[in-house]
Amino acid sequence: MIGKNVVETKPIPAAKVKAILEDFAEENELNYEQNITLNHVSRFKQFSLEDTEKILEELEKIIKPKYAVRIVDLIPVDLADLRLIFAKEKIPIKKEEMEEILKVLDKYDTLE
Repeated sequence: MIGKNVVETKPIPAAKVKAILEDFAEENELNYEQNITLNHVSRFKQFSLEDTEKILEELEKIIKPKYAVRIVDLIPVDLADLRLIFAKEKIPIKKEEMEEILKVLDKYDTLE
């Protein structure tokens, strides 16, 4: 493809996507894909943007950023849910790490 080159990829949490799209929608009209995305991220429970950033900071000390974003978006409530997130991953994650992840999420259990 001429002129298209991926320079960087970085996963961002759904709470940030929602904030970006809502800010953009104030001054511009959203296209079809943007509307679908905003509807999708608005349907599911999620932490506030401030809490999401704090949680990501703490989780990134334990696991890679892409897994931290996935966890903060899906909000697992127990070890079984957390195991499902890592089921297809090649990295082994210890039970102690998973318990630590759940403790971080429990600190921010008040959802919007």
